[in-house]
Amino acid sequence: MIRVNNISVPLDYDNNTIINKVSRALRIPQSNIKSCSVFRRSVDARKKDSIHFLCTVDVTLQGGEDKVLRKAKNAVKTAPYRYDVPKWQGGVSPVVVGMGPAGLFAALVLAKSGAKPIVLERGKDVDARTEDVRRFWTGGTLQPESNVQFGEGGAGTFSDGKLNTGTKDNRQRWVLQEFVSHGAPEEILYNAKPHIGTDKLKITVKGIREEIISLGGRVLFEAKLTGFSVKDNRVCSVQYEQHGKTENIETDNVILAIGHSARDTFKMLYDRQLPLEAKPFSVGARIEHRRELIDKSQYGSFAGNQRLGAASYKMNVHTKNSRGAYTFCMCPGGKVVNASSEEGRLCTNGMSEFARDAVNSNAALLVSVSPEDYGSDHPLAGVSYQRRLEEAAFDLGGGSYSAPVQRVEDFINNTKTKSLGEVEPSILPGFTLTDLNAILPEYISASMKEAIGEMGKKLRGFNHPDALLTGLETRSSSPVRIMRNSETLQSVAVQGLYPCGEGAGYAGGIISAAVDGMKCAEKIIK
Repeated sequence: MIRVNNISVPLDYDNNTIINKVSRALRIPQSNIKSCSVFRRSVDARKKDSIHFLCTVDVTLQGGEDKVLRKAKNAVKTAPYRYDVPKWQGGVSPVVVGMGPAGLFAALVLAKSGAKPIVLERGKDVDARTEDVRRFWTGGTLQPESNVQFGEGGAGTFSDGKLNTGTKDNRQRWVLQEFVSHGAPEEILYNAKPHIGTDKLKITVKGIREEIISLGGRVLFEAKLTGFSVKDNRVCSVQYEQHGKTENIETDNVILAIGHSARDTFKMLYDRQLPLEAKPFSVGARIEHRRELIDKSQYGSFAGNQRLGAASYKMNVHTKNSRGAYTFCMCPGGKVVNASSEEGRLCTNGMSEFARDAVNSNAALLVSVSPEDYGSDHPLAGVSYQRRLEEAAFDLGGGSYSAPVQRVEDFINNTKTKSLGEVEPSILPGFTLTDLNAILPEYISASMKEAIGEMGKKLRGFNHPDALLTGLETRSSSPVRIMRNSETLQSVAVQGLYPCGEGAGYAGGIISAAVDGMKCAEKIIK
């Protein structure tokens, strides 16, 4: 098979267009092409009057591949990616704690190997969880164990299902393939910025869970890890609480894929003297624009083309106070969501469904913070830092989970917002017009203001006076790292304990977390 790079095609291309372009690139007749498929597709919007796709195409020829490769430019010989799951050699079933992407894919690999894993998820199954979140967003009560952070699929279930990643690990291909085989759209296999959408991701994670069970695994919902036991410096059992009862599971391998919001679990691990350290993360707010403004800024007259969909962006600025400010988790045609998980504390996130057709687009506008900012050298100081900000946001919003909202112009001028302009807030259950400067540390607000101005130079309309800031975003990544050996992936203190994924401080996003889960599973099998 030959992989051909930099194939330029118009937005309305079809398979015949691809074949014609490939035959020209390889300088062969079309009759010599046995099959071809798009491996990767990205939007080239550098020239607003000539927006098109750039494709990488996998081609199988009738024959003579080596001869064609000697003459062709931008082409290499390749083979379809294949991931072979190692075979379980027997022993006690491993336990996976958490059903976010890291735990889900760790459990899937273990189940496919024949290990019959036991999965503990403190939250509910995705259908019950969705109903709890719906009730909260429509004015109901926050459920501390069933919300945007906790439950089947993890925090990623209520985001955008964004699958773009910086990892170069080949396992990411298998992750995408498994998502597709369990109901995700096939286009995630070739789009350079793939996304599933919250609506379709719910179906997908349920399908993976059902396969884990069909292969002999067990999944226990509303089962929160409360402790573990160690013998001869190796884990020998875990304790969990389910429906008011404490249960025990004997095991010699545990994957801790607990997610970035399991603060009580971090505390339990600290109390058990598991080595932890505070790590940097980022803080800011969601910035929200009319979708059509972002689409026109990015695509010009091509805005609205169905093949392009809603436009995205990604920007960063190094500010005068030597902090990094950047946009993160951009949700084209999406909504800002209330992602609170603790009573009396408020935080936000962003979400899009597969169609990405909501009126607004939003992204996190974040500023980096480090352990030096936390006010303590305690390993859990970052958690305390997050909580202080989330309590302030809850109070500023009026104390009823209404999110504090401010126009960009008012934020820059340190003025409380009194009325809205062109952009209506999308967050539920409600919002309060206020001044975010009142609760943000000066080094964060100053960096955000500078970044808005600089980003407005890069993306027309980003600094629009009526754009909205909704606060606060505090869960960009885990504030804690659970220390592990870089070779064995086990805790530096306890054998058989595998800190894993974003919550443990070793991933950032759905794909990298899933890949880390796979790696931990492989270590256990071997």
